[in-house]
Amino acid sequence: MSLTNCRFYEEKYPDIDSFVMVNVKQIAEMGAYVKLLEYDNIDGMILLSELSRRRIRSIQKLIRVGRNEVVVVLRVDKEKGYIDLSKRRVSPEDIIKCEERFNKGKMVASIMRHVAEKTKTPMETLYAEIGWPLNKKYGHAVDAFKLSITNPEVWNEITFPSQVVKNELQTYIARRLTPQPTKVRADVAVWCYGYEGIDAVKNALRCAEAKNTPENQVKVKLVAPPLYVLTSQCLEKSTGINLLEEAIKEIEANIRNNGGDSQVRMAPKAVTENDEAELQALMEKNEKENMEVSGDESLSESDEGVVAETI
Repeated sequence: MSLTNCRFYEEKYPDIDSFVMVNVKQIAEMGAYVKLLEYDNIDGMILLSELSRRRIRSIQKLIRVGRNEVVVVLRVDKEKGYIDLSKRRVSPEDIIKCEERFNKGKMVASIMRHVAEKTKTPMETLYAEIGWPLNKKYGHAVDAFKLSITNPEVWNEITFPSQVVKNELQTYIARRLTPQPTKVRADVAVWCYGYEGIDAVKNALRCAEAKNTPENQVKVKLVAPPLYVLTSQCLEKSTGINLLEEAIKEIEANIRNNGGDSQVRMAPKAVTENDEAELQALMEKNEKENMEVSGDESLSESDEGVVAETI
């Protein structure tokens, strides 16, 4: 029994007509020899006639050594260990579903391998007592792992090989699978040239933060008048985007009621570290320029200062 290798599923062989992920080992005259990645790398073969629906002009254009492929199982001879596979009978939808399942399986395998190495427990033991029972109850062990972070009752029906295994698994899952918040941002220009222009802008921007809750918050920062940045951090990207879209609507309605206007310069989207670095550099540049322009203090210290204080 291997310490760091094991099939993903309780069954040693795949079912006929099931879709599996394979890695191409060798290309021969009869077809391609592969290993089934979800079944502890057991051997399989894609016959030449099962590589493509079209006439094969160059096998190298269809399949390459070292590449992963989604195939469907045609025949399984458990006694001889033969598994015949087909690539040509796989649809694009089948590929997507199989890749999603395989990625989940890889994540579980990675977690199991870590626990196996740390606790010196064979991976098959971990799968037999933890992974496969969770697959049956929750559809996939990775879904149970994620649920266990907020609901420890997931473990109630699991008999762990040891307390050391339980502690290591729970600690590693919490560190690796705890969702990280996504930062969502939108850039909005807001202006009003009326007599109460500054107050109108201030009030409009306050609308963006009016519905803040401890869980969902919108923050507003000045880049350089009339440009402002709205940000929100949420576990779900869609929640953050919806939050900023509603905030923008509130700003637009308020500023237009007071004779001003607004324009979305960048629609709400999840931002990367590079996006944030570029924004920070822009804000620092504008701040430096504002410090250098000291002649018209009536504008820079009163009007712009008041606008900056709104955020």
